[in-house]
Amino acid sequence: MDRQFEIFIDRFVEELKEENAAVFAGAGLSVAAGYVDWKNLLLPIAQQLGLDVDKEHDLVSLAQYHCNERSGNRHELNQRLINEFCAGHAITENHRILARLPIRTFWTTNYDRLIEKALEDTGKIADVKYTVKQLALTRAKRDAVVYKMHGDVEHPDEAVLTKDDYERYHFDRQPFITAISGDMVSKTFLFLGFSFTDPNLDYILSRIRVMFTSSQREHYCIFKRRQRSASESESAYNYDVIKQELAIKDLKRFNVTALLVNDYSEITAILRIIEDRYRQKAVFISGSAHEYGSFPDPENFIQNLSQSLIRSGYQVVSGFGLGVGTYVIMGALQQVYEKEGKLLHDQLTLRPFPQGGADIQRQWEAYRKDMISYAGIAIFAFGNKLMPNGNVANADGMRKEFDIAKEKGLKLIPIGATSYVAQELWKEVHDNFNSYYPNATADFKAAFEMLNNTSAAPAKLLEVIGKILNMLRGR
Repeated sequence: MDRQFEIFIDRFVEELKEENAAVFAGAGLSVAAGYVDWKNLLLPIAQQLGLDVDKEHDLVSLAQYHCNERSGNRHELNQRLINEFCAGHAITENHRILARLPIRTFWTTNYDRLIEKALEDTGKIADVKYTVKQLALTRAKRDAVVYKMHGDVEHPDEAVLTKDDYERYHFDRQPFITAISGDMVSKTFLFLGFSFTDPNLDYILSRIRVMFTSSQREHYCIFKRRQRSASESESAYNYDVIKQELAIKDLKRFNVTALLVNDYSEITAILRIIEDRYRQKAVFISGSAHEYGSFPDPENFIQNLSQSLIRSGYQVVSGFGLGVGTYVIMGALQQVYEKEGKLLHDQLTLRPFPQGGADIQRQWEAYRKDMISYAGIAIFAFGNKLMPNGNVANADGMRKEFDIAKEKGLKLIPIGATSYVAQELWKEVHDNFNSYYPNATADFKAAFEMLNNTSAAPAKLLEVIGKILNMLRGR
């Protein structure tokens, strides 16, 4: 990956942490799910007019020509929207990643419902806006707002399609222009699947450039690099390369930085890196303990672990495990309130397990997956429980959390010195070390070995955990 992408990823992850990131989705994002682009949407329309859609660059005018020929009747256009965008298509991995990230603002010119469906599948509440009246309403407990500035497939007669619609946009939908103008001043946008040929957005970007000439916020877009096909002439290819280069330079006027990929599949890889780096900022603590064995001062160890994680800039995620969760909270409270003066919910995510009810095992499985999805690193300590017969047994719940964390690609740190399930997990990672930590340095291996040292003082184990975390972060 080149330096430009590294800079973008680092900056966008920081914006995600500050909840200042936004996404603008164009038709290209939905095409990957099987929906048509504008050319294919208007293909039969162009054929009826005796035109070749591949030769037409102004597709808005093409839609207008169709209406003109039918005295303003757009029934066939509306039917095309319903036919092409109501069909159920699978949500792409790009949609799923974007939905999992802490992005609270989505803008799109698409008519389909992939973004809101991806958010709902992730358990988030989407507040969807596709009419001016909806802008004045707020859905309770919303996690993200989805602005569909050109309308929704369920209301095709109100969708922005023709030149008439675009010419009236500043009058009919002025509040959308005001809303996105504000967002583009205060948030960092990532444009995906968007070609920057939309006249509405061009107007908005121009207004922002004039108003904030020397202090525009930086935005990013990802384009596919122009590549030559086997049947294409060299002159035609060179012409398009020059045109793409000029278009990219022109976007600089609006402080939009264009990043080029050779294939659209690379976008998924980039989004995965962004998600992985963002999740590395959160640590999931898995632990339960009816007893602590011979481990010295276990309550203070857990409390100091939680406190040190937050002190180092991590967010702590916990399921309130018996004998562990209470001290995780105490450590977080001490660091957040007494030392840093931050809001607790910004530093600690709790997912207490439901008790009782039908199908409780299924509920616990869902809770575990939800908890672990917030984190990029998992620490395992102790892991035992009291059985109905009065005996103490290893906690199978920790094993399940380990398997989920492994499946989701978290970095796994079992503290073997705390015994019980944690020690079993340490041995599993240790015996298959290269598969869990390929290309690990000798220092990293030595630090991991120390995690199973039952004679090490708790303070030494905390020091080792901090060292491992720093090495995972590349420090």
